[in-house]
Amino acid sequence: MEAAGGGLGSVRAVLAILQWWGFNVTVIIINKWIFQKLDFKFPLTVSCVHFICSSIGAYVAIHVLKAKPLIQVEPEDRWKRIFPMSFVFCMNIVLGNVSLRYIPVSFMQTIKSFTPATTVILQWLVWSKHFEWRIWASLIPIVGGILLTSMTELSFNIFGFCAAMIGCLATSTKTILAESLLHGYKFDSINTVYYMAPFATMILALPALLLEGGGVVDWFYTHDSIVSALIIILGSGVLAFCLNFSIFYVIHSTTAVTFNVAGNLKVAVAVFVSWLIFRNPISPMNAIGCAITLVGCTFYGYVRHLISQQQVAAPGSPRTASPRSQVEILPLVGGKQEKV
Repeated sequence: MEAAGGGLGSVRAVLAILQWWGFNVTVIIINKWIFQKLDFKFPLTVSCVHFICSSIGAYVAIHVLKAKPLIQVEPEDRWKRIFPMSFVFCMNIVLGNVSLRYIPVSFMQTIKSFTPATTVILQWLVWSKHFEWRIWASLIPIVGGILLTSMTELSFNIFGFCAAMIGCLATSTKTILAESLLHGYKFDSINTVYYMAPFATMILALPALLLEGGGVVDWFYTHDSIVSALIIILGSGVLAFCLNFSIFYVIHSTTAVTFNVAGNLKVAVAVFVSWLIFRNPISPMNAIGCAITLVGCTFYGYVRHLISQQQVAAPGSPRTASPRSQVEILPLVGGKQEKV
């Protein structure tokens, strides 16, 4: 019976990872398709659509489907804690979509893998947090792979590159703020989106209207097959929320190490699928740089896991949150799940 249970658990973990990969890669490809093939070059509007769909989806998941119980948050904490997180969350998603407009999926995904390095560096510089030498050593292949990929990228665009890099900083800031601002609230991914997506919509709606409203109206009058295009744009928003739900499922079906490895393999899958669809040129050295970055990210996650296990096992050491509980509070809309 135990063996059967273990086998069933393995099957469940594999299915969870596959559906997570499916939603993630599909959202990325559809977003790129919207910008490139539909000529809908309005990343703020696309992000706003994602936030609206995620707000509705989270409400339905909690209040209608009862998938997760609602975590009650004091009204004062909503503005003092949730709103700052929502602002950084909004910046993270918008910058990811902006970078997708200007650079290939393969390059954007590789740059997003730089997030562990920016997280460690920010904590070291701003919060004076010290890390073991193993953490710093694990960042070397990540930084080296990013440098190699950037120097050999055939479709390099400085604006898209800067947007993706600043997006990494926003992701790292969100991760760090989550540890302090959300202290005392054990948020899961669905509740996180439930509270943050409406704030993000409110933050982004006016800039999207002022900066892109006229262009969106012109696109409506000039684009062929407007109905099918709108279905694709709205569908990307629905899939973005489904991606959040799939993250909740995969976190509870796998271990922290498996989640880390699967996350980096997911980047490789996204890069390969995007190349098959968009045929953006990738040089051999560029592919090697991407591979080095992903190996470095996997090594970094493994080192963090080892250190956390040692801290828990050490007698008299303070018990910290498990990697699984830490990663669960980090939301995602239309982008890549960030790892603590």
